[in-house]
Amino acid sequence: MATEPPVLPGAEEARRWAAEELAKPEYREAAPSWLDTLWRNFLDWLQSLDGSRGDAPSVPGVAIALVIAGIIAAAVILARPRLNARIRQPKDVFELGNSLAAADYRARAEAAAAAENWGDAVVDRFRAMVRTAEHRTILDPQPGRTADEVAQALSVQFAAEAGPLRWAAETFDGIRYGNRPAGNGQYREMVGLDTRLEAMKPASAGSAGTVPVP
Repeated sequence: MATEPPVLPGAEEARRWAAEELAKPEYREAAPSWLDTLWRNFLDWLQSLDGSRGDAPSVPGVAIALVIAGIIAAAVILARPRLNARIRQPKDVFELGNSLAAADYRARAEAAAAAENWGDAVVDRFRAMVRTAEHRTILDPQPGRTADEVAQALSVQFAAEAGPLRWAAETFDGIRYGNRPAGNGQYREMVGLDTRLEAMKPASAGSAGTVPVP
């Protein structure tokens, strides 16, 4: 049975197709900067084919389509590993094989704060809070536990601190895995939460709920 021949785009339509494809956020965010430069140069070349330059040579639509397909393929190939790394990136609270005690994490946090390395200070203070909960058997030690899982589990035991715990988990992930900047204010809030939880009884310790330890 006869089939219709493929429709080949003109220069303007080809430019529009490629622009729409490569303008997708996943390409813009994951592709290396040199690919973006190559793309811009390619757009300039396509612009020269629209008849605005009298001395520009005529290029067949097939050649334009092949070049566009090649650039899009390169963008996909180069962007995919970075995108997959983001999707698969674990968000564990603790580094693999790290068995530091809560006091060690607090000491590291204070040292980082003294050096104004606020991101490290916030992250280690959160870890100190989690390690304390493990030492108090409020949380079972669990490899691969995420900050969000910590917040959910501790919110059951310390309902009055559910909001701050959600904030702490989001802040930890944002700094540790999202390259979000941190400051003294965030560190002090994390210290306050850690201190409050350490002084409170979990709900499972008695019917009175989360009350300060006398």
